[in-house]
Amino acid sequence: MPKAFKKSTVREYFESIVIAVILALFIRTFVVQAFKIPTGSMENNLLIGDHLLVNKFTFGPTASPFERALLPVGTVKRGDVLVFKYPVEPDRDFIKRVVGLPGETLELRQKRVYINGKALDEPYVHFLEPPGASSALHEVTSSDVREQYGPVTVPSDQYFMMGDNRDNSQDSRYWGFLRRDYIKGKALVIYWSYEAGREDYQEEGAGATLKGLASVFAHFFTRTRWDRMLHQIR
Repeated sequence: MPKAFKKSTVREYFESIVIAVILALFIRTFVVQAFKIPTGSMENNLLIGDHLLVNKFTFGPTASPFERALLPVGTVKRGDVLVFKYPVEPDRDFIKRVVGLPGETLELRQKRVYINGKALDEPYVHFLEPPGASSALHEVTSSDVREQYGPVTVPSDQYFMMGDNRDNSQDSRYWGFLRRDYIKGKALVIYWSYEAGREDYQEEGAGATLKGLASVFAHFFTRTRWDRMLHQIR
């Protein structure tokens, strides 16, 4: 009777590690990805130092009608907070909120957004100055897109994106519409939030990375925003 084949312990560990790495790469590539908020453009809803999980599967690109029928690809809705490739520099990731949908006419009047002529209710928006306040102090010029913009019609398969911190956001008012195929995923939840200073995000390079890690280890418990842990993003 032939002797049963038995894998060595080293081989079993090796195969387990390989499978785990493959699964991790699959999840990161197609399902979920971590993302860190480096700027204040989404304040006060998303703060500098918030670490998010982004669902990449919901709006994942599909190559054929068969894939679209098979995979549960979602519909982009107004109010969704999306991570996407920055149209001006596709290697960079941006995060903004969907404000204008394909086919809609969008206009900004004294900081208020109007969709097809109707004022949009936006309880999530933060202003440095309330709408209309700055225009009472100085003349608003056509070049100040924080105050006046449009009207523009959103093209098919494109979206108008805006930051919640309207007076401090580099968004569609400056670089135009977002193509559907540039969307990477929908922001789901804050899994960790660390209150670092803005200067910690301005430096670049290996030295800055080591400095940032040292700061995190030294202040992990005192600077972690525990009340924001597992906070669902809306």
